[in-house]
Amino acid sequence: MSTTSSPRATATAGAEELAALRAAVRQVCSRFGHDYYLRTSAEGGNARELWTALGEIGALGVAIPEEHGGGGQGIEALAVVAEEVAACGSPLMLIALSPAVCATMLADHGSPAQQQEWLPGLADGSKVLAFAITEPDAGSNAHNISTRAVFEDGAWVLSGQKYYVSHVDNADAMVVIADAQGGPDQLPPGPKAFLVPTEVEGLSRSEIAVEIISPERQYSLFLDRVRVPADAIVGGERGLGVLFSGLNPERILSAALLNGISRYAVDKAVAYARDRVVWSEPIGAHQAIAHPLARAETRLTAARLLTLEAARAADRGETGGVAAAMAKLEASETASLALDAAMQTHGGNGMAREYGLATLSGLVRLFRIAPVSSEMLLNHIAHKALRLPRSYR
Repeated sequence: MSTTSSPRATATAGAEELAALRAAVRQVCSRFGHDYYLRTSAEGGNARELWTALGEIGALGVAIPEEHGGGGQGIEALAVVAEEVAACGSPLMLIALSPAVCATMLADHGSPAQQQEWLPGLADGSKVLAFAITEPDAGSNAHNISTRAVFEDGAWVLSGQKYYVSHVDNADAMVVIADAQGGPDQLPPGPKAFLVPTEVEGLSRSEIAVEIISPERQYSLFLDRVRVPADAIVGGERGLGVLFSGLNPERILSAALLNGISRYAVDKAVAYARDRVVWSEPIGAHQAIAHPLARAETRLTAARLLTLEAARAADRGETGGVAAAMAKLEASETASLALDAAMQTHGGNGMAREYGLATLSGLVRLFRIAPVSSEMLLNHIAHKALRLPRSYR
């Protein structure tokens, strides 16, 4: 869990710009909401209409440099977008991947040709990238991946398997992490990033059935001598630097999505507690209802502050790994707490689909495992912030 710093600092947006962005995203998302999220999930869709609408107002490209068609406002601005989308009941994990992980890697380390090809489309939503790193036998250990890239006859040939890769069916290409060495530049061994089209000979996929309601499906990928051009590698010898430049933004954006889910849950619970009358007064007057919601609101405030600090550190070009880990850890635990409190406030209605709470249970639980588990985040915080001996190799 390296914390290699970004090679550039980003000019962050001012308070007025962020407030305007928040309002614009909220206005767009109000046309969709949780019912749309459920419907597109049931239909096997990808919530592409919402994605397109966000792209049309420039929300997806706020962290992409202006010279590549984005807003140049940084990760803090993109976190605002993610939180507002989730707060409206449509927590799209894609925001933490395509415009965060993948776009950051390309903006920081991509060649001019790669940046020209991909960044404008990522900014306006017309192009989507997936991120393929996880493997069945590697888990959280990126150093132990078995997917290999071998340079043959002027091209890279990739072979191996990837696991739990999101929205492959909705992506134009993927950033695939593979162990590579040699090549035209005689690269040192280690993980490298490659741009791989989703429709390429030798690549097959199988959907993983998961207990999550989401328009974003999970896949196993099988790469059987997949050939990509020599210039498909991103960042060359800066392999781990390329990889980790995208992982902190992923954690920050995951935290922002979770904060939005917490807001959504608490807002629904508070509205219900104010209106629901059982014994002559609203149930919100009872401490058994009020206190869990007050605790959730307190934890949410802390999670949002941690996320803000992590985003600002990233935009300053600092390592920010501990802040990102703390933000993601606190946001995932808070979302579990907030959703549980909201469902308990609703009583039996908390399990009814029409109230739109239990439908998020699987997703909230997933975020305590992915994109990095709470245990690995705690390991990182203990080692980096507390200087305790490292518990993993």
